[in-house]
Amino acid sequence: MAAAPVAKRPRGRTTLLIAAAAVLGIAGGTAVGYDVQAGRAPTPLPALAQPGLAYPAKALPPGEAPGPLPVSQDHRVRTDGDLRKLIVDRPAGWSDDSSVPGIGDGWLRPDVYARAFKEEGSMYEYFLESDIRRIAGVAWKRGQYRTAEINLVQFGSSTFPGAQEFAEGQLGYMPGTEIGAGNGGDPIKGSGNGRYFLYEVDRKPGYLPSYQARATVYRGDIVADIHLYDTVPISKKDIRTLAERQLERL
Repeated sequence: MAAAPVAKRPRGRTTLLIAAAAVLGIAGGTAVGYDVQAGRAPTPLPALAQPGLAYPAKALPPGEAPGPLPVSQDHRVRTDGDLRKLIVDRPAGWSDDSSVPGIGDGWLRPDVYARAFKEEGSMYEYFLESDIRRIAGVAWKRGQYRTAEINLVQFGSSTFPGAQEFAEGQLGYMPGTEIGAGNGGDPIKGSGNGRYFLYEVDRKPGYLPSYQARATVYRGDIVADIHLYDTVPISKKDIRTLAERQLERL
């Protein structure tokens, strides 16, 4: 669900002339800069500002190559394995919710996951075009009405930033009131890109009130999409804690 494109303002003759002059000025300055730089001796790069960032930590003898990264430092070892194992552990007091369709053994097909969206046909087409790789998911319940769903959506490793685009597209409509939460949410600590939201209560005659919370965050090629539902208010702490714990696993 990518953001809508922004129309470009028409460019007049004066703008084009100014742009052409600017290009000529830049080209001339660049040529002089290259000539000056060519006469200088090469300057060695400074050492890393933070210790411990280099790999390997100690210099190797000439001709010897470093070994592979240890598992604790190699992100791909975890994300290329069983994606279901990256889902946060089920909290105490919760149990599996078998009433949620499509999860079964912990895997979701893209068409099943797309049904959770208002425009499911468009979302399914979007996933296929965005090189979606696989989806792992769980559904839990606690008490009579509180339920939770966590989906890890992984995109293929390519030059197309599928996880980033999908997450940013979801976060982009959340402040709206038609299908979003109606507010800007709060940042997920330590993520730099994720947010969590509380929706306005949904009340309909003859039904119990419906409360919802959502958190969306991405890391690398994986998007974590987290939902909480209940008939009583959900606190920010509930959704924030779950989102932070899930982020630690990615």
